[in-house]
Amino acid sequence: MPELPEVETIRRDLAAELSGRAIETVRVHQPDIVLPPPGPAAFVDRVSGRRIGSFDRRAKYLLLRLLGDELVQVQLRMTGRFALGTSLPDPEEFTHLAAEFDLDDGRTLFYDDTRRLGGFRLLSSADWASIEAKLGPEPLEEGFTAAVLAAALADRRAPVKNVLLDQRRVAGLGNIYAAEALFASRLDPRRAAGSLSAEEVERLHDAIRATLLDALEHAGTTFSDYRAVNGSSGRFQDRLKVYGREGSPCLRCAEPIVRIVQAGRSTCFCPSCQH
Repeated sequence: MPELPEVETIRRDLAAELSGRAIETVRVHQPDIVLPPPGPAAFVDRVSGRRIGSFDRRAKYLLLRLLGDELVQVQLRMTGRFALGTSLPDPEEFTHLAAEFDLDDGRTLFYDDTRRLGGFRLLSSADWASIEAKLGPEPLEEGFTAAVLAAALADRRAPVKNVLLDQRRVAGLGNIYAAEALFASRLDPRRAAGSLSAEEVERLHDAIRATLLDALEHAGTTFSDYRAVNGSSGRFQDRLKVYGREGSPCLRCAEPIVRIVQAGRSTCFCPSCQH
C-alpha cells in the first residue's frame, strides 16, 4: 500500500499539473471504485463541470479539493495509480482502467486499479473534518516533536511497530517506513511502545523524519504497482536496510535479517543490533 512518501509524490505531481483546471466530464468504468456516499451516478454528476482548487494529502489519503464545499478523498491502497495525457500513455500497463476525468485543456486524468481495493469518495468539508479528527499527527510537520511521539507511545503495551502503524497515533506511516525507522533507531519492533525511554523516543522521532524525507527525495518505494503520475518508479527500494531483506546480512552487523509477523503484517529486523 502506498505510504506517505508515495502519496505525497503523487500529490506533488498532480498539483503541479492540474491545480486550477476544470473537470469537464467523468467516466466511471468500475462502479465499485466510487465509495458511498453518494454512489457512482451522483459522483459523476457532482464532479463533472467542477474546477480543481488544490491537491492535498493527509496521512495516506490524497485529497482533490473542488472549488466550493466538497472534496474527493482518494484511497490508492494496493494497486491504484494515475496517468495524465491526451491518450492513455501505456495501454499495456493500464489494463484495469477504472475511471477517467476529462479536463478543460484536452488532457485526461486516468485512474487504473488492478485489484480495485482503492477508490474515490465525495465529501463535504464537514464530513472530511470528522474523518480527519480521528487521524494522528503528520510526522513531517513542525508540530510533530519527540514529545508528541512520546505521548502517542505512552502507556501502550502493544509492540512499538504496531503502534506506529496505527493511523490514530502517527498518520501516514506504514509497514516499510516503520520497519526502516526502527532499524535506524536500533529499536526492536517487538518492544512494548510504552517501555521506550525518553532518549529512545528521541532517536525514533529523528529516524522517522529522516527516513520519510529520504524516501520523498527518492520518490518513494516501488516493488510492483506504485508509479508516479509521469510513470516513473520510486528509487527508495535501493536504499532499504531491512524491509524485504529477510535472510540477507544486516548492513550494520552482518547478522541475518529475520522476518516475523505482527498483527498480520510482516516485520523485518535485525535481532542482533535492534534492542
